[in-house]
Parts: sequence; C-alpha cells; structure tokens
Amino acid sequence: MTLSPLDDLPIHQAPEVMRHVATSDRNFYDRYYFNCHPGSDELMLIVGMGQYPNLGVTDAFAVVRHAHLHRVVRASRELGLDRMDTGVGPFRIEVLEGLKRLRVVLEPNEHGLSFDLTWTGAIPATLEPRHFVRWQERVIFDSVRMAQTGHWSGSIVLDSRTIPVDTWMGTRDRSWGIRPVGEPEPPGIQVKNPGTFYWLYAPMQFEDHAILCIVQEDEKGRRVLEEAVRVWSDGREEEYLGRPEYHPVYAPGTRDVVEATITIGKIEVRCTPILPVHLMVGTGYGLEPGWKHGMYQGSEPVVEGVTYTLPEDADRMWGMVDAVGRFEYDGQVGHGLFEYWALGPHPSFT
Repeated sequence: MTLSPLDDLPIHQAPEVMRHVATSDRNFYDRYYFNCHPGSDELMLIVGMGQYPNLGVTDAFAVVRHAHLHRVVRASRELGLDRMDTGVGPFRIEVLEGLKRLRVVLEPNEHGLSFDLTWTGAIPATLEPRHFVRWQERVIFDSVRMAQTGHWSGSIVLDSRTIPVDTWMGTRDRSWGIRPVGEPEPPGIQVKNPGTFYWLYAPMQFEDHAILCIVQEDEKGRRVLEEAVRVWSDGREEEYLGRPEYHPVYAPGTRDVVEATITIGKIEVRCTPILPVHLMVGTGYGLEPGWKHGMYQGSEPVVEGVTYTLPEDADRMWGMVDAVGRFEYDGQVGHGLFEYWALGPHPSFT
C-alpha cells in the first residue's frame, strides 16, 4: 500500500489507504458531470471528469453544441497516487466551497474550445435514490448520485470567439459506485441481456425551486429507478410529490423526443427539448470503441479533439440525448436538463 495526501484527512471508510476503494470491482468509478446554457437554443456545454481507481485511469471531456457545431475535447492519463489531483491534461476541477461552489477549467488548447467557469448552487445538493441493477447474477449498477441546479459565471472561448457567461443556468451531479466502464469485458451470460435502456432524467430549474425527476424502466416496463422531489432554494424539500409518469411524443419514425408530459401527482409538467446534444458522440460514454470512460490510453497523457457538423454528420448522432429543456407547470416557466434515451424493446413501442 502507498500513502497519498488524502490519508492525512480523517475520512477513511475502510482499512485501506484512501487511494484504494473498498471494492475490487473493476467498474468502480467516481465522476463529475456539469452542463451550462443560457436557457435557449444558442449553446449548451457539457463537461465531465472521472476517476477509475481499479483501472488506474482518470479522464475528462467537454462537448459543446452551438448552431450546427458538435465539438469535443477529451483527455486521459494514468491516475497515479494522488486522487486529490483532478487535473487531466488541460482540464481541472477545483472545489471552492464543498456542495456549493466549484471552478471548472479547460485551458486554451489546439482544439478550439476552452473555458474558465465558476459554478454556484441554487439549491442544496440533493442525494438521489441508490441505483442498483443486477442482471444474470452480475451487479451492473450499484451507485449513488447527488444533483444540484445552479448558475455559472465566467467565459467560454470557441474558435477564438469569447462568449461571456453571466448567470447562465445549469445542473450538475456527482456520482460514484459501480457501472460499466473501461475496456469491454467478455459478455458470457450477459449476451442474453435485451439491451433495453428506457430513461428520463429531468432536473428542472425554476425561479425559487427545482424539481428533480428520474424514470428508468426495463424491457417489460417495470420500474428500475424513480424519483420526483421538489427542492426549494431555502433548503426545504418535498420528498414525495407522487409517482412520476412520463409520456414522450416522438418524431415520426424515430425515438427523438419533440415534446413530453411528466405527471407527478397533481403536477403536470410540459417539457420541450430546445437544443439536443448527443452526449455519447465523442465523449467516452460508449459509442467509440477506442475511447470509453476509464479506457487505458497509454502511459503518456493524451488530449484529443473531435468536431462534427450537422446535418452532414447526423448519422453519427444517436444514443443518449442531453437537451436544454423548457419546463412549464402551474404558470411557471423553467429550464434545465432533459436527458432521455429509448433503446431496445419497451411496451410503449409495441
């Protein structure tokens, strides 16, 4: 065992040094996710950084959607001994005030995207339900996540154009636990998995509160995970609003959502995705065989850029969609993340 700076803090959870996690599961991860937008169809920026202690890797990405542009900058390195070091190439994340203020930086680089942004939470960080999925005897997901809506300040530089960011909106989450990461494993009996991922994740930001909503169902329409909670800026939390019911409307011949209704008890929220970002394209979430979260890219740090344009590259744009969403209920209008994916069989498609 080797010590690291974390071991000087009274935070141990197991008879191990802090750089080692309490499980030997290769798929353990610890990740940041942020999105940033002005509440319009002008631009959306998504940033992520993860550590994969049992794979010895850390990586980061940023993707921006602006007009017809889909641009990604991504970086990877060996994790090393110090898990307090969040730098990955030109990326770094600084916790300025725990659960409240963070700084997210992508230093200038050759790939045409950089930023220096400060996040301030608008509601208390909120712990979501534990996400647990066992399939064919293997635990596929066992993770927890905290979520928060808030505001951004700073600037984004895109192709030499500086875009001021002043009280832009966004959501962030921190999740850790077990989920598929790294190089593909031999499927074994998992080859029988139907491959369904029917998912809605909608953190909605209103003037003085947020609604955090999650729906996941399996191939038979059974609930795997659900959440519907209203959190007020002053810290009040309504933990049970009712069972969320999700009713999307798809563009003809596709599974692209054009509008949706979420009913939560007596609340009916009308949802409109106004700027879709294809989260899985170039970022490491799973479409490129050579670049996945936690995948070892070699002993030397790697920084890459990927640029696509629409509609020319529309055939690449599939998978999970993270859209800027417009949300309306009871005369109130808010914005936030409208994240969805409808993959594989599900009763709503029969």
